[in-house]
Amino acid sequence: MNDSCTLISTPHEATRLARQAPRRRLAALLGIIATWREQRYFRWDLKRISETNPHLIDDIGLTRQQVEDEIAKLPFWQR
Repeated sequence: MNDSCTLISTPHEATRLARQAPRRRLAALLGIIATWREQRYFRWDLKRISETNPHLIDDIGLTRQQVEDEIAKLPFWQR
């Protein structure tokens, strides 16, 4: 009796797992996009800070070269 229950629930379980896979992929993709946005905003803020208050760069523990390297990663129309 126990074996028949396992066999009956197996296709249902496979269907449930198949439906979860796209959700996990979508969640991973949304996570990547969120990370890109955070990096973009960080770099944009870093550029703004370096132009308006360059003395704050030392306060956040970055060197001028590190700031320039991060700003260089911005798209060309935002540099």
